[in-house]
Amino acid sequence: MRVLLFLLLGCQSFAALAEQNPEAIKAQLQDYYFDAARRGDVPMLETFIESGYSLDTRDGKGYTALILAAYHGQAPAVERLLAAGADACAQDQRGNTALMGAIFKGELQIARRLMATHCSPDQRNGAGQTAAMYAGLFKRLELLDALKTRGADLNAEDPLGNSATRLANGEIRTSAPR
Repeated sequence: MRVLLFLLLGCQSFAALAEQNPEAIKAQLQDYYFDAARRGDVPMLETFIESGYSLDTRDGKGYTALILAAYHGQAPAVERLLAAGADACAQDQRGNTALMGAIFKGELQIARRLMATHCSPDQRNGAGQTAAMYAGLFKRLELLDALKTRGADLNAEDPLGNSATRLANGEIRTSAPR
């Protein structure tokens, strides 16, 4: 870990690092880690992986590096993180997964890769929505078919009565105005 700190923090010496606040160092490492995921910097991610850094570390919104890489369309980073053991089923604070983010952003290749993991195709976020509902809402019909093949229930409903099938047909149920 000391080598990782030295590499990431650049010109500072080990003595200077030892004098710093450990929480500040931890925060700075997390910033480098999440930035590498967003940018798709696989060599930097490799440095974290080789040093034993916790791949499922979360930021303030509950995002993991895998969620960020998927959302930002960084396919090689997604692949490397998955190969290293990152949790594809991890959810952010709202319950959204890397797969949901990839579908939302239209990152179809990444979404297909994430669908090949062990995660349930019917995993729900905090609003009761599934990846299939995202695919239906955003008209990602080829992904909707693939999710169905993986066992997703296209008729499962969120609390408002939306299902992937209804959303794909343009039927969106919202709460009544108050």
